[in-house]
Amino acid sequence: MTTVDNAIALRPARQIRWLERPKRTTGVWSWFTTVDHKKIAIMYGTTALLFFLAGGIEALLIRLQLARPDGTVLTANQYNQLFTMHGTTMVFLLGMPLAAAFGNYLIPLMIGARDVAFPRLNMLGYWVFVFGGLFIYSSFFLGGAPNGGWFGYTPLTSTPLAQGFLPGRGPDFWAVGLIMLGIGSVATALNFIVTILNMRAPGMTLMRMPVFVWMMLVVAFLTVFAMPPVTAALIEVYMSRNFGANFFNPAAGGDPLLYQHLFWIFGHPEVYILILPGMGIVSEILPVFSRKPLFGYAVVVFSGIAIGFLGWGVWVHHMFATGLGPVAVSAFSLSTMLIAVPTGVKIFNWLGTIWGGAIRLKTPMLFALGFIAQFTIGGLSGVMHSIVPSDWQQTDTYFVVAHFHYVLFGGLVFAIFGGLHYWHPKVFGKMLNEAMGKTCFWLMVIGFNLTFFPMHFLGFQGQPRRTYTYAKGFGWETLNLLATVGAFIIALAVLTYLVNVIYTMRRGPIASADPWDARSLEWMTSNPPPEYNFAEIPIVTHRDEFWHRKYTEDDEGRLVRLPAGAAIDVEDPATQHGGDGDGGGDGAHGGGHGIHMPSPSIFPMFVGLGLPVIGYGFVFKNWWILGVGVALLLFAVTGWAYEPPTEEAVGA
Repeated sequence: MTTVDNAIALRPARQIRWLERPKRTTGVWSWFTTVDHKKIAIMYGTTALLFFLAGGIEALLIRLQLARPDGTVLTANQYNQLFTMHGTTMVFLLGMPLAAAFGNYLIPLMIGARDVAFPRLNMLGYWVFVFGGLFIYSSFFLGGAPNGGWFGYTPLTSTPLAQGFLPGRGPDFWAVGLIMLGIGSVATALNFIVTILNMRAPGMTLMRMPVFVWMMLVVAFLTVFAMPPVTAALIEVYMSRNFGANFFNPAAGGDPLLYQHLFWIFGHPEVYILILPGMGIVSEILPVFSRKPLFGYAVVVFSGIAIGFLGWGVWVHHMFATGLGPVAVSAFSLSTMLIAVPTGVKIFNWLGTIWGGAIRLKTPMLFALGFIAQFTIGGLSGVMHSIVPSDWQQTDTYFVVAHFHYVLFGGLVFAIFGGLHYWHPKVFGKMLNEAMGKTCFWLMVIGFNLTFFPMHFLGFQGQPRRTYTYAKGFGWETLNLLATVGAFIIALAVLTYLVNVIYTMRRGPIASADPWDARSLEWMTSNPPPEYNFAEIPIVTHRDEFWHRKYTEDDEGRLVRLPAGAAIDVEDPATQHGGDGDGGGDGAHGGGHGIHMPSPSIFPMFVGLGLPVIGYGFVFKNWWILGVGVALLLFAVTGWAYEPPTEEAVGA
């Protein structure tokens, strides 16, 4: 018995019962106060998928408007609002939070930890995301949504309200809301960095970490360094609109291109913030369903790091048409070509993993293969944009729309759906229906390519992006109609997935302990894992630790399954022997193992709630609302600071 176990054994029975009873870990209210990384991940994922549905509806309305010439489904202003909100939603309210959802759930489990480093900061990141998203969407009901594009180019968005090109408060909601979301993203990123670098299980060296953990570490560093430039740009936009600041006014010594530099020095690393988690997910799925180790593990890891590093040197390829001069344009053209190298290396490593493997075409594997195919197409069109004359022809046409959807939707969303199917039994303990899963995949492949592949040809034929209608006679009618049909097929694919989830929750089969014959540590726990993850922190001796606890090789190099019981019992973690009392050390009793977990807290939610109240004060320049928000924020921060980090035991 550990010291903690001995201490509990000496207490009266009444005190033991008090210690072992649940501490606000069940019921609806527990979801508002939880600091359990797994519950927070489920909340992140559910909320992000709800925003995904909102962004999808916006996309369907956009496609309906463009399905025929001279469309009348939307007015010009309505189209601009939906166009802006669709892009903002998919980038800031779907891509980044869904990556945070996977990271929150999997990182501690994959590195053998019981929680993240800062559980309450983790919860704060979630509430800032929720309230920031609701704040931006509330603009629909408070005078009009943002309508200057998800990129918010100046001087369109920065001209003072008195003579503004974009009257109304929409751009203010957009600028203030994105600043808010940035706060949550940085909080989550810092948490991931500290967790990964400091809380790995014994023996879990950096080069034994799963690739997904590596990619999330790179993403976390990118987020920490990418958010400050765009935050500065957004503050300048707000100051220009509301107080007549001259950051972007050439007549007063400002520079309109300053905003583009600040935005895209964030915006291109942002592409990799969105795509690297998908690369990590695919790198976990392919070895499992090929029954092979990842080919060239170290090369895949260092390619991800190289992508993160080189991503800081390519932002100007978004600005080739702004007249920066041949020297700058040539330098960034070369850097854009260079970043294709580590990306291509990853693709060859994934193909090397599949080659010669015992492939099982389950739904997660199909989505991983779909990711490789669609992302490769997007990467090839991306290299075309590094060639400056070609880029000049493609700029502001639908070819660019096709390119970034092949990269972000074809990359991130395919990988995300693969991950959702792969880890669903781990999170919820039930297996998704395989037939519905494959139906979802094929609908998504067909719908995706029918939507976005024709846009390459629309771009070559000269259809400009960001226009709400077009006249007859340009030859764009058929391709636009095909794209609209494809968008509704994508919607049907998403609906199929939602039906699958609901059906599984009600009637789905219980997942076995190791349904995929997986390789990494998260599958050593029960499905779903207990609050404390591991009753005893595992000692890691191999890169694919769980796999090596299940298999060995005979004298001829053939895999041999080890006898039952050689690996940790994944069926019932309660049968594992008591832990060492090292649970992160600051919370309520986590079961019958002497493990103490962090205590729930309501204050992260109130800190998050204070930010949109302050935001409304800034948008409407109402100092009373601003004062209420500041007071709420100070109250919540003070309560957080003075709240005991642990629940005191009776008689302690």
